[in-house]
Amino acid sequence: MLTELKREAYEANLALPRHGLSHLTFGNASALDRARGIFAIKPSGVDYARLRPRDLVLVDLEGEIVEGALRPSSDAPTHRRLLRAFPHVGGVVHTHSCHATAFAQAGRAIPLFGTTHADYFPGPIPVTRKMTAAEITGGAYEWETGNVLVERFGPGGLDPADFPAALVNRHAPFTWGRTVAQAVEVAVAVEYIAQLAVLSLQLAPGLKTLEPALLAKHFKRKHGPGAYYGQAPRPGR
Repeated sequence: MLTELKREAYEANLALPRHGLSHLTFGNASALDRARGIFAIKPSGVDYARLRPRDLVLVDLEGEIVEGALRPSSDAPTHRRLLRAFPHVGGVVHTHSCHATAFAQAGRAIPLFGTTHADYFPGPIPVTRKMTAAEITGGAYEWETGNVLVERFGPGGLDPADFPAALVNRHAPFTWGRTVAQAVEVAVAVEYIAQLAVLSLQLAPGLKTLEPALLAKHFKRKHGPGAYYGQAPRPGR
């Protein structure tokens, strides 16, 4: 069932250690078939080297396992919460990549210092508030993790389409995209941006954030109706 969806999620999961974003069994990726309301996600605790497409677990948006002999990732409720909250999203990635996770553990947003960052985000990569003791110990920790992420993008707040990532305070980053492949790309970008921010702060501890005109130029040339970066689609495609 949903063989192609499993394949997409499988390839996304294998991309995480290949890009140095996950070590041991940390991290997971999910791909959603929104028409059916089913997503494929990495099984819990399975080493990436042993992972096969058939191992991917299918879960519906109500949290029921549709297909799979293995338990889904323990983070599946967080993925499900994001997939339910953000209707444009078709894939979610969670990593414990080194530099981005350092910012999360410090409870700090990743500041926007340069154009590399501005190519992907129009502002600092946000961090959630700390989770409460009740949220942590109340029996639905992973779902509540999703709730604090969604809360960060609440009414009048940040647009999750413009900011396709956030850091969970004391935890690690989550990223998302229209496809799981895009969510992986964002995860790669977030880690690189975080590494650049750490190095920039070491060289210039008092460094100011990027000038607004340069920020807007780099973000808008890749995003929105006036974007001109990359190639135009060929007619008929």
